[in-house]
Parts: sequence; structure tokens; C-alpha cells
Amino acid sequence: MSAPFAGAMPSKDDKKIEKKPIRFSNLLLGSGLNLFEVTTLGQPLEVIKTTMAANRGDSFTAALGRIWNRGGAFGYYQGLIPWAWIEASTKGAVLLFVASEAEYYARVAGASEFGAGITGGVIGGVAQAYATMGFCTCMKTVEITQHKLVASGVKPPSTFTTFMNIYRQEGIKGINKGVNAVAIRQMTNWGSRFGLSRLAEQGIRRVTKKENGEALSAVEKITASALGGGLSAWNQPIEVIRVEMQSKKEDPNRPKKMTVGNTAKYIYQNNGLKGLYRGVTPRIGLGVWQTVCMVAMGDMAKTYVEKLTGEKVTAKH
Repeated sequence: MSAPFAGAMPSKDDKKIEKKPIRFSNLLLGSGLNLFEVTTLGQPLEVIKTTMAANRGDSFTAALGRIWNRGGAFGYYQGLIPWAWIEASTKGAVLLFVASEAEYYARVAGASEFGAGITGGVIGGVAQAYATMGFCTCMKTVEITQHKLVASGVKPPSTFTTFMNIYRQEGIKGINKGVNAVAIRQMTNWGSRFGLSRLAEQGIRRVTKKENGEALSAVEKITASALGGGLSAWNQPIEVIRVEMQSKKEDPNRPKKMTVGNTAKYIYQNNGLKGLYRGVTPRIGLGVWQTVCMVAMGDMAKTYVEKLTGEKVTAKH
């Protein structure tokens, strides 16, 4: 009698592999938290990071001065409306849909929960880049790096005029310039962020004696996610390459047709290895701020969204 029972056991494990449901409440929560994050400290840190990556000879203080001279306090929010808002409100939905599908099929194919999570993050990150982040990051960078017009006292064209000018001259390719670099950044960012956050969480559980699945406190969650986000800035060189590819800075020595490879070579020849890591400090700060918003404010936002939609939020924030 025991043999048939033992043979039936694997089917129980198969039932555990279920596709995560995509709910409106999850999408609303993600969009709301992302919009709050970018509208507060997120965009200023993004502007500082981009300015330092584009002007690799500038110190942190010089970059702050350059931004202030460009538009005062509003200079730190350049590119926020509409590009950062479009990116913030859509990238979470893209990641959730694609990562959920990729993670499910990875599990069905035999991957571990950890491996499937990384696979979902990597594929979701690539989808984010090509679906919505490519043209948004390109337009934000164009706005932030229009130095010549500002320096000569000419008022730069409006954001939509700039968008249409690029589209007329260069088409879809022009407004998606640097999208391959964005895809590499997102792929490595989400993959390493997931893995490093999980490793940090395991370490915290060992130290706090919570190795049997006990709930982590808000501070412990923030610490694990902040470590994962901060350490995932190891791929800053691809971010600097992305900024250079999308920048409106004029330099006769720049490659005419910029690719990830020749842009990396150009930056290294002009600024060395250090140049490839310009802007890493504000990027780490950005990762920590994103974590604080998602984790510290997530529970409050979750309660509000559940009351608003009548659905239980299942997404981890």
C-alpha cells in the first residue's frame, strides 16, 4: 500500500508551481510607489548621476553647481514631466507581467525558486528597457545634457519639441538611442539585485536567529534591500556608457555611430577606468532611496490600495 502513495508524492510538488496572479491592485501599488519615489528624491539623484556621467571631469560639488546654474532648484527635476513619470508608472507593470511569466516557465523547466527569481528579473529587466525605459531614459538624458543652448543664453526647446525634432531627424532609432545599453543595465541590475538582496537577507536571518521563516522587521527589510541595491551598482560602467550614447554633448572625437563597445573605448581613452564609474555615489543613494520608498512606505500604501480596490495585494514590495 505504501508504494503507490510514495509514487504520488512528486505530483504534490508540481502543484506548488503556480503562475503568480497579475492583479490591478499590484500594478496600482507599484505605479504609486514608483511615482512617489521619482517625484521626491529620485529625480534629483537621477539628474546628479546623469550630469556626473556626462561630465566626467566634474566633481560632485561641480555637478551640483552645473545643475543649479541650468535652472535653480527646478534644474534637479529636469526630465521629470513627462518622461520620468511615464517610465515610473509603466516600468513596474512591464516587469511584473514579464517576470511573472518568465519565473513560472523557469520553474516548470526545473529551475530552483532562487534561479527562477533571477531569470524572471533578468528577462523582466530586458522587457522594461525595450518596452518603455529606452525612449524615456533617452529623452531625460537629452534634456539634462543640452548644455550648449543653456550656456549661450538660448532657451532650450520644450520637451515635446525636442522629442519631435529627434523623431523627424532620426526616427524611432533616435528616440531609442542607447536602448541596448539600457537593456544590459536592467538585465544585470535586476538579476544581481535579486541575488544580492537574497544573500543579504540570509545573512541578516542568521545574525538575528530568524532562519525558520520568521518575519523580518522594516529596518531588517530595508537593510537587506539597500545592500542589494547598493551593491548592484557594480554595473555603473554600462550606465555611464548609456548616458554617453544618449547625451547631446558635442565632441568631434566621439564615434559617429555609437555602439556599446566603441562608446566604452571612447570613455576609457579619455577618462580611464575612473571615468566609467562617474556618478556611482548618487546611484547608490538612488538605490537606497528606492528601497526606503518600497519597503518603509510599502505597508502603508498596501493597506490604502487594498481599501481602494477591494483586492488583496500579493506583490512583494
